[in-house]
Amino acid sequence: MDKQVRVRFAPSPTGYLHVGGARTALFNWLFARRYGGRFILRVEDTDFARSSDEMVEGILRGMRWLGLDWDEGPFYQSQRLDRYRETAALLLDGGNAYRCFCGVEDTRKNYADNINKPEHECATLSPEASGRRAAAGEPFAVRFRVPPGKTTFTDGVMGKIEVDNSILEDFVLLRSDGVPTYHLSVVTDDMDMEITHVIRGADHISNTPKQILLYRAAGRHVPEFAHLPLILGPDKQRLSKRHGATSVMAYADEGYLPEVFFNFLSLLGWSPGNDREIFTREELTSLFSLEGVGKANAVFGIDKLDWFNSQYLRDMPLEKLRELAIADLKNSGVWNDAAAVTPDIYASMDAALELVRPRARKAGDFSGNFRAFFTDDFSYDSAAAAKFLSDPELKELIPALLEKYEASEEFTLQSTEADLRGLAEKSGVKAGLLINALRVALTGQGVAPGLFEIMQVLGKKRTLDRMQRLCRHVGARDIKVPDMRAMGAPASPPVV
Repeated sequence: MDKQVRVRFAPSPTGYLHVGGARTALFNWLFARRYGGRFILRVEDTDFARSSDEMVEGILRGMRWLGLDWDEGPFYQSQRLDRYRETAALLLDGGNAYRCFCGVEDTRKNYADNINKPEHECATLSPEASGRRAAAGEPFAVRFRVPPGKTTFTDGVMGKIEVDNSILEDFVLLRSDGVPTYHLSVVTDDMDMEITHVIRGADHISNTPKQILLYRAAGRHVPEFAHLPLILGPDKQRLSKRHGATSVMAYADEGYLPEVFFNFLSLLGWSPGNDREIFTREELTSLFSLEGVGKANAVFGIDKLDWFNSQYLRDMPLEKLRELAIADLKNSGVWNDAAAVTPDIYASMDAALELVRPRARKAGDFSGNFRAFFTDDFSYDSAAAAKFLSDPELKELIPALLEKYEASEEFTLQSTEADLRGLAEKSGVKAGLLINALRVALTGQGVAPGLFEIMQVLGKKRTLDRMQRLCRHVGARDIKVPDMRAMGAPASPPVV
């Protein structure tokens, strides 16, 4: 790059940071970091009725969560109104704009009577006549005078785009109440902030010819434009709430990792040129370019996002995974901060994490599907209980297996499986009857890691306690189990 790259992300705080906006911010951030440029944050808050401080903070929070740090700003358009009026005045003085005294109804009629391009009588007023009417206090808007000809530009993603100016109306720059329109404020800001590249969604392509005309009328350099493909849902419709959460922080609350969302968003419309999908931030920064952005619309699939999250959880260092799990357990009220945490507690927890991590999809799974590995306060999944705990033979089989386990000197992976299968064979039932029932008893779930691996992670004490609970559930006789803690049973994570 001959000139230092200066890009901006300019959200409107009429809503939280959504997926499309986050992707735009990310691509601008990557472009700036790749080329040693500046990433500028600008808040377009001139929609006073819909903008709010809460929404601004929500946007900033989402950007911080994704790690999209900005170099300048945030700048607020609401604090620059006088600057926009100055630009409008300069365009008026140069003959590139004119005062429009038409009321709202007059303007609507003008559009209805002129299908191709509305002609405004005000455009033919002499500067003197226009000035007299303004001086007399007659309200007016300021319109840009669209010149004849064509506007052509080369989009960094979409290629050459040409628009005949005859289809462009003389668009409003300044409303009669003195509030600037989008076109005036965005171009003024981009000129003042010396933006070199405007990278934004493809829904802004129709705005670009008007803004290029404004740059030229102001005698300023026109930045490079690159319009990103739209993001669609799996049904190929524009991404919306019906496809799930659209706010970035909603995904954070659901247990997705920021580095996962960063990686996932980077591949919505951009490709490194091969089939690789998992990247670090540093790798993405070194690889990103506009040449890798495709024209085809991107598809946001929640199943794909889940896959990304599961890959990161699977490969995460154990220490970091433990921190993530403890944070989730604390947020859910499972972790007892008042309990003494010993090395044995961490060892027991680490064993549980290693067992469940291949099945983890989100951080919230630790207090959700895997809750039973970290607390004894859990319920049986109703569907699993109905399917696997209703066989009347369990009423005799579970106490018999409980007594067998309690009496055995061994409680290993091999011995627990051998005892269960031996009892099943002796009783003339399939081992699956006991395995499925015990899986529900030990984890509350119908689907879980291998049963005998679960027993080793829980330890003999907790396994037998939960088998006792199962006896009560199926109406079996109660079996007294000795206190295994005094016999050196493995420690368990703190529970509420």
